[in-house]
Amino acid sequence: MGEVTTMFGVNASQIRFYEREFDIIQPKKNKKGNRLFTPEDVANLKIIFNLVKDKGYTLQGARDYLKNNKGEARENQRVIDSLQRLKAFLLEVRDSL
Repeated sequence: MGEVTTMFGVNASQIRFYEREFDIIQPKKNKKGNRLFTPEDVANLKIIFNLVKDKGYTLQGARDYLKNNKGEARENQRVIDSLQRLKAFLLEVRDSL
């Protein structure tokens, strides 16, 4: 849970809230009750954060969008991730000049 909260810059309660609100996030729990997020869970969280934080969707709007356009949302997130990696690379190249 700590790694995921750091990755998204939010507190654990917000991740738990999204876990309750969106059925596509289903981390496994170990015997202690710690959440173990899979790469798919993290990818789904990225999609949700993009819809809610960046695009301004309401929670219900994000749920409806994911219900009707899950494949499109995943593809859009792949493109966003790719562009962010490209940006980081270009900034690194600029800084090394």
